[in-house]
Amino acid sequence: MVKVNEFAVERWMDLYENDAKYNLAETCCASVSLNDLRTFSGQQAEIIDYSQKQVYGAIRGSKDLRSNIAKLYSTDNHGSVSADNILVTNGAIQANFLALYTNVGRGDHVICHYPTYQQLYSVPESLGAEVSLWKTSPETGWQLDLAELKSLIRPNTKLIIINNPQNPTGAVLYREALQEIVDIARQHDIIIHCDEVYRPLFHSLQAEIPHSILDFGYDKVIATGSMSKAFSLAGIRLGWIASKNPEIIESCASVRDYTLISVGQLDDSVAAYALSSPCVDNLLQRNLHLAKQNLDVLEAFVREFDWAVTWVRPQAGTTAFLKFVKDGRLVNDVLFCQQLFDAYGVMLVPGSQCFGDGHDYKGFVRVGYAPERQVMVDGLEALKRFMKNGFEGVPTMS
Repeated sequence: MVKVNEFAVERWMDLYENDAKYNLAETCCASVSLNDLRTFSGQQAEIIDYSQKQVYGAIRGSKDLRSNIAKLYSTDNHGSVSADNILVTNGAIQANFLALYTNVGRGDHVICHYPTYQQLYSVPESLGAEVSLWKTSPETGWQLDLAELKSLIRPNTKLIIINNPQNPTGAVLYREALQEIVDIARQHDIIIHCDEVYRPLFHSLQAEIPHSILDFGYDKVIATGSMSKAFSLAGIRLGWIASKNPEIIESCASVRDYTLISVGQLDDSVAAYALSSPCVDNLLQRNLHLAKQNLDVLEAFVREFDWAVTWVRPQAGTTAFLKFVKDGRLVNDVLFCQQLFDAYGVMLVPGSQCFGDGHDYKGFVRVGYAPERQVMVDGLEALKRFMKNGFEGVPTMS
């Protein structure tokens, strides 16, 4: 029997999100409707073909959809990405699982960017691999230490897993760091798996937009993405694996046959429409503006309560990792989130339970800052009231 650790953040979401008054734990940009997509496209054409028979559809995803996904990656560097480089999945969560299941097994060693989405290290562990956590910290702006990466590599290292932009911190790996990771992986013949589910929500960068991991001329790379975060369509449950390596795509497709024949034709049609121009351009413009605007509101909260809250301001994505202290001691982040929810209906995610297995990131709380603007404003107002009226009752860590 395969043993896998409880998926802490998803269990937390399941426990609280349906009853939250102000969900500031959600990681997707505020969802859009099909009517919204038609507005973004500037057309009144139907998104769904009501005459289409609902058969399985294209096994790997329709050509239109895979071509539109490929355009998200195509640049002038190292050749373009084509539809053949894309494998459509049931969300990024299945894309990550399929790629890990395909490439990792017992006796392998995996290095994983940390903190990150628990799936990225718990799934390799469940498959029998030994996982080394490549830790980052707020003291370095959540940036990775490339010298440490070199020291973590073993003869049986099979995979380096990174998350760019990073969940939960919103930190970004830039071209120089990505190039060095690629150079190290190439030297040791290691596959790079990059979860790029928050790409291209680069809303607060002062430098150039970072390249996708596909854009560095190394063929042993995998990128995963989805329609949920940057494209506001979590409800269609559609993601993808992207790789310029045909063997990787074919291997993942072979495993995929055991878990998914095809995504739903309705989901495929909606995603293809959303990623067509000008719809995708207007949708991303809306989401970049929303994330930046809401992040400014969150920053004002941090400034107002700087006696209790510190952070590294996110550069991309939809999540921020805030540290709460009281009287010089870290607060119990789990009880903080529970008491806040009980008192005001504000939902946040405790860092030590959902990103550190109780050992790391004590006192940290993840905030999702890309809901509808009024939800963000009202939720933070409720959080302010809690900070003024209930925060003293929150215990600190022992």
